[in-house]
Amino acid sequence: MAYLYLALAIIAEVAATSALKSSQEFTRLGPSLIVVGGYATAFYLLTLVLRTLPVGIAYAFWAGLGIVLVTLVAMLVYGQKPDLPAILGILLIVAGVVVIQAFSQMSPH
Repeated sequence: MAYLYLALAIIAEVAATSALKSSQEFTRLGPSLIVVGGYATAFYLLTLVLRTLPVGIAYAFWAGLGIVLVTLVAMLVYGQKPDLPAILGILLIVAGVVVIQAFSQMSPH
């Protein structure tokens, strides 16, 4: 169940982070509500995740997958194209999350 909560937390955080640009510094109500609601939901779900997963493992997934998904949303919604160094860096982050999940003794298998 922890990984389901973590996935939902990541989705909520990605929605909130992606809406930050559209909120235009919190001057637009709709996107601003998505930001606040998304972060509140994400942090609540993360507290549920931390009942089971170590904080380091949870945060590695949160940060790694969040970066990838926010980048994809930015590409699709805002037309922001990452260059080769950015893509390579993101791939290294994903590789790090995979290594943690596959080999770390901290990660519950």
